Amino acid sequence: MDTTIKNTNDFIEKLSNLRFEAVFNPYRDRCGEFDNADAPAIRRANLRLVIEAAQTKGVASLWIARDLGYRGGRRTGLALTDELHLEAHSELYGSLPLARATHGPALAERTATVIWDVLSVVGQPIFLWNVFPLHPHEQGDAMSNRCHTRAERHACRPFLAWLLQTLRPRSVIAIGRDAQSALSELDIISQQVRHPSYGGQTEFVSGMYHHYGLSSPVPRQASLPF
Repeated sequence: MDTTIKNTNDFIEKLSNLRFEAVFNPYRDRCGEFDNADAPAIRRANLRLVIEAAQTKGVASLWIARDLGYRGGRRTGLALTDELHLEAHSELYGSLPLARATHGPALAERTATVIWDVLSVVGQPIFLWNVFPLHPHEQGDAMSNRCHTRAERHACRPFLAWLLQTLRPRSVIAIGRDAQSALSELDIISQQVRHPSYGGQTEFVSGMYHHYGLSSPVPRQASLPF
């Protein structure tokens, strides 16, 4: 496959064509249990809207995590964004017409909740992404999360490189040790903050507040049971 990415359309097309074993590609694949009939197209449209808005308005930072989770980006097509925060993501760039791609109750994700608590205080245009921009899961269990492999990571390097070259953020923040290690392996300089999961919420909030010079009260604690 030609890894040269020419523009946003090319970015979306190449991302949609990625295939890996035990990986859900939300821009191509459809979940028979939760997705609407046109779910992949909706998620492609969501991502396109955010990328184009970021190009137009500019971004202060790229926040980069490890990979999509099954309660968040797998469903929305947007990194670190669950369905409860689609509207917040829309407002981040000025009322984008982002849409749900699933039916039934909207799901929340603990990580996304903490991320968007902090984003609401930062008040700057931030672009969210993952080192591996798809949802890797355990073999035979689509509703699970696993860490992507080194081969999967390197196959997706052109997408991250294009975003960095196109958006030219003033800073790159790696959310979690896994993301920072992966970015370092890809020769991308970043500042690491603790991932908010597994007891890391306070350190994550503190790290982000420090980076942006904030002294406001700490955002509300996420109390989701997952």
